[in-house]
Amino acid sequence: MIKNSTRVGPGFPQVVVLVGATGDLSRRKLLTGLFRLTNAGFIPGCRIIGVSLDDIDADAFRAIAHEALEKFSSRKFTPAEWENFAASLDYVSLAAGPDALRAAVEKAEAELGAETRRVHYLSVPPNAALAAVHLLAQAGLVERSRIIMEKPFGTDLASAVALNNKLHEVFTEDQIFRIDHFLGKEPAQNILAFRFANGLFEPIWNRNFIDHVQIDVPETLGLDRRAAFYESTGAYRDMVVTHLFQILAFMAMEPPTHLEPKPISEEKNKVFRSMVPIDPRDVVRGQYIGYRNEPGVDPESDTETFIALKCAIDNWRWAGVPFFLRTGKRLAEGQRIISIAFREPPKSMFPAGSGVGAQGPDHLTFDLADASKVSLSFYGKRPGPGFRLDKLSLQFAMSETGLISDVLEAYERLILDAMRGDHTLFTTAEGIERLWEVSSPLLENPPPVRLYDQGGWGPKSIHQLIAPHAWRLPFERAWRDSHGKG
Repeated sequence: MIKNSTRVGPGFPQVVVLVGATGDLSRRKLLTGLFRLTNAGFIPGCRIIGVSLDDIDADAFRAIAHEALEKFSSRKFTPAEWENFAASLDYVSLAAGPDALRAAVEKAEAELGAETRRVHYLSVPPNAALAAVHLLAQAGLVERSRIIMEKPFGTDLASAVALNNKLHEVFTEDQIFRIDHFLGKEPAQNILAFRFANGLFEPIWNRNFIDHVQIDVPETLGLDRRAAFYESTGAYRDMVVTHLFQILAFMAMEPPTHLEPKPISEEKNKVFRSMVPIDPRDVVRGQYIGYRNEPGVDPESDTETFIALKCAIDNWRWAGVPFFLRTGKRLAEGQRIISIAFREPPKSMFPAGSGVGAQGPDHLTFDLADASKVSLSFYGKRPGPGFRLDKLSLQFAMSETGLISDVLEAYERLILDAMRGDHTLFTTAEGIERLWEVSSPLLENPPPVRLYDQGGWGPKSIHQLIAPHAWRLPFERAWRDSHGKG
């Protein structure tokens, strides 16, 4: 357990209204995350009110929560810890209406004291979000509250603008937290530390030294019973706008004036403003063979389950540097990497056959998985006579520090940040609308989908997209383990 941790938590007790409390995300991530945050002492008092369509009572909701902890929590818990958490749980069915919800919140606030704050988490499909917002308004729960909303936030520019306008009729922008669990991961935030705290890398983080950048998030998973959602969304809306572009902003942003939410959000938005609209000719859309046979999928579906694209940031730092993004379902590996390729020396002094350049340029690679790894590859001399060069690497893994147990899971960190009012890792209305604006040429004129085999790396045309460069995944060499092997 993490001790003395309330200093990084909110300063006031919290009432969490969890809309969609019996759903999959709630059981897998939100209830388990809230359990850890309360059990570890991050929150100075907490009550959780589950809300959903299910006609159940508080005891039945507690049973759902207990089952979720046993099945999905990565940490063991004692009966006493469970009893303490169970006492914080309550439930209101949607059918009971806003008055019942208001009464449950007032009861929780009476138990916690006058300084209580409210967090509303909408773990609901996009088409149900505004209905949940109206329920909270009718219940009079807007004051002293913050609202966390799940992706996707709109499906194009018009829908994003309309959604923001409707939201702003009830909540101010400062109250709204558009969640992206990718940015809640420790490695994503480590990019900021790596860039701005190290004199070795800060001076070379620009077009003069960096040749190109790859953000690669292949998935082995399929639809996972989300056919209806995926058919109306696709890989680009589901992953690129909401995840990969956000990671790109962290990687490409200018130094903020302070390490605080508003300056960081402003620098991210500057990146989005500088992005060149996506050219459909720089995009490969794919669909895995067998997708159209999935339950709930249109037999003639044009929805992409794979997307690869080239984009550009037209500013002083990044002019001329291509950014290659790739993600998709049913691919060979599940990875989350940023790979930065450095420019090669302008002239080689080494003899022919020395091996210089034979294994590509030097790379700095961030593994955005929870294990949090960083690798810097470079050429070095092979021991022995002659002058042969081999590709070597320096690698770091969070597990080597002994602090891996202190790492917060993404949803845990983001819930905590929302409770504190910290927008650093969340998207603004301006940012998300600009990203949909950048996406408009692609959404209006998408290239045809190309079929690809399950268990592969996508359509063959992805190699033409990135030429004369090459995709970093699959890696030629595996990451070394913590014992220095591999």
